[in-house]
Amino acid sequence: MFKKIAIFLEMIKIEHTLFALPFAFMGAILGSTEINGRLPFWAEIGWILLAMVGARSAAFGLNRMIDRVIDGKNPRTAGRAIPAGLLKISEVVIFVIISFILLFWAASQLNPLSVKLLPIAVFMLVIYSYTKRFTWLCHVVLGLTIGLAPLGGWVAVTGEINLTAMVLYLAAAFWTAGFDIIYACQDIDFDQKEGVYSIPSRFGTQGALNIAKYFHIITAIGFIALFFMTDLSWIYAIGILISCGLLIYEHMIVSPNDMSRVQTAFFTLNSWVSMVILLFTLIDAVVI
Repeated sequence: MFKKIAIFLEMIKIEHTLFALPFAFMGAILGSTEINGRLPFWAEIGWILLAMVGARSAAFGLNRMIDRVIDGKNPRTAGRAIPAGLLKISEVVIFVIISFILLFWAASQLNPLSVKLLPIAVFMLVIYSYTKRFTWLCHVVLGLTIGLAPLGGWVAVTGEINLTAMVLYLAAAFWTAGFDIIYACQDIDFDQKEGVYSIPSRFGTQGALNIAKYFHIITAIGFIALFFMTDLSWIYAIGILISCGLLIYEHMIVSPNDMSRVQTAFFTLNSWVSMVILLFTLIDAVVI
């Protein structure tokens, strides 16, 4: 049983929670301090956590099922649980259903708007895995999907959406799309051979890295805009500087001639980006 649990955890890349979860909490902190004049309650944080676990688990389970044939052909992904025969489709289906139930249950404990927006979230979670079959904008769709994490955190504690929430949403969306483009550069040869749509396969490695850079510039602008649109102080501004520095370094260590540090750029640095921006937002909210 423990071996099976470990396989499921590997399938959903539990460590990648460090990407979206900090932004979900950031959305909750900003929304609650700006609209409610207080920090989020612990109960709200708990339900947001459960909703994120349900959403991420369902998304990854669906992605692995939908992409199982493509993954089986790609040497980099052939060892994933489904193509490798470690998990049955029926097991993953049950896992996805349970994950969606968890998501719906957690959302129902927050506020009516959280529930009303669930169909949009579910649609985005499902449609993303199909986009690589017909558009190289699949990375943007992924970004718009992962960006729902901070927007969902905001809605969870406020029951509303405003311009500030949308700026946070777009900043997170373009951040995700940018690092996903960098990650996809690993598969450029396979994607071109198999007709899989992606920005690297469409524009080449250099073009893709340039687009990722522009996307992260939009992210930086979004972070800076939040400083002027909210009551955040110099503490948050320090977090912006550090996060932007990490994004700059991310683009310095990858190039068309050297993709050896893609994993560092993709996972390590982006995990730090989300954690740093959350930490300084939290300190700012508590201290100021």
